Amino acid sequence: MELEQLKYPIGKFIVPTEIDNNHIREWKTTLKKLPQDLEKQLQNLTTKELNWIYRPEGWSIKQVVHHLADSHTNSFIRFKLTLTENVPAIRPYEEQLWAATPDGKNDDISASLQIINGIHNRWSYLLDNLSEADMNLLYFHPQHQRLYSLKEAIGIYDWHSRHHLAHIQQALNHKGLF
Repeated sequence: MELEQLKYPIGKFIVPTEIDNNHIREWKTTLKKLPQDLEKQLQNLTTKELNWIYRPEGWSIKQVVHHLADSHTNSFIRFKLTLTENVPAIRPYEEQLWAATPDGKNDDISASLQIINGIHNRWSYLLDNLSEADMNLLYFHPQHQRLYSLKEAIGIYDWHSRHHLAHIQQALNHKGLF
């Protein structure tokens, strides 16, 4: 399998020309279901399996889980900032470095699963209660030097969830042998 395919098993995120209610509904469903989808994939995995990687020089399954907790917590905070400030500049973070910290390499993923479950419960409630005007609010991402609407961000995190679920499945399918 080609490295690019291993990096992006579902392809890269492409913003629809026009984001409609069907997109939003589908994306919100993905975010609502992520904790359960993760639980299904991770059910009964051994420590050895949690250390399997999804591609050469890629993260282990446990690092992907810890990353999802980190990333989606940051995204939830970005949503809250956007709802309470006028076009806030969000704070990027170094994902690769976060994944290499001791907690990012911890074999015990239970705390990260609890974080994901809690964040996604709150995030889903928040998303279900946003108005159309709220969905169009913007934040500035200094790393990408561009504005993002909350509705686009919902799509990004739908993709992000499915992207990393595919990474975990990839590691399991190949038994981490890369």
